[in-house]
Amino acid sequence: MLVTEVEFELPKGYVDAEGNLHRTGVMRLATAADEIYPLKDPRVRNWPAYLVVILLSRVVTKLGGVPEINPGVIEGLFSQDLAHLQDLYNRINGLTPTVITVQCTRCGTEQQAEVPPLGG
Repeated sequence: MLVTEVEFELPKGYVDAEGNLHRTGVMRLATAADEIYPLKDPRVRNWPAYLVVILLSRVVTKLGGVPEINPGVIEGLFSQDLAHLQDLYNRINGLTPTVITVQCTRCGTEQQAEVPPLGG
């Protein structure tokens, strides 16, 4: 069975306007549309780094008791939590580099090498 949703816990947590802390949530696998449609968003066209905010607002389906996950919620995350969600997104969608062991043809020493994901 394909798992399409993953639960997570933020290192620090999102603090809403009332001061409530939200740390647990759910992220779903990204679809092609999740990665394509944000490219049409003027905020992304004017500032490509904003893509991660739009992407995460589409795939984070639950964050504590927050009623709606939108770009404003993602913008309000602490940096450590944003990095945590980016890493989770990359891992569950198979976008992390693969580490392989390679052997030097001259001396026979083995070393670890990263093979970036397709398109990376």
